[in-house]
Amino acid sequence: MSVDVTPTVPGSAEIAVGAVLPALELPPVSRTTLAEFGIASGDHNAIHLDIDVARAAGLDDVFAQGMLSMAYLGRLLTGWIPQSRLRSFSTRFTAVTPVHGVPVCTGTVTSVERDGDGPGRAVLDLQVALADGTVTLRGTAVVDL
Repeated sequence: MSVDVTPTVPGSAEIAVGAVLPALELPPVSRTTLAEFGIASGDHNAIHLDIDVARAAGLDDVFAQGMLSMAYLGRLLTGWIPQSRLRSFSTRFTAVTPVHGVPVCTGTVTSVERDGDGPGRAVLDLQVALADGTVTLRGTAVVDL
């Protein structure tokens, strides 16, 4: 399954408080996704890959690496604005993303500061949520206008 992430680079005049980034809807998190992300990220924690280890820890099944959700949010940002305009990006994990969960990444501009001579900056609130409304990751970013 492919995901269309056509960048729509907004100009500085188009970035205003309340502007909403186009949502990034992702395919369900599969066991293959978890294995491939484990290899790519170096996170080989068995609780993300081995159902027996997850069950021994009292869980029903494996769950996604937290950094996978952060990577999805990074993709939302860089699909909206060039990476060179990203000044900071931070996140906080709020819930697990279960295998087969369907993450949706969203973002909203919460403040804009325009400098007299410079380009100014915008602050965004970001989140990853599942279909049942569970927010699994919250974050903020600062971008140049």
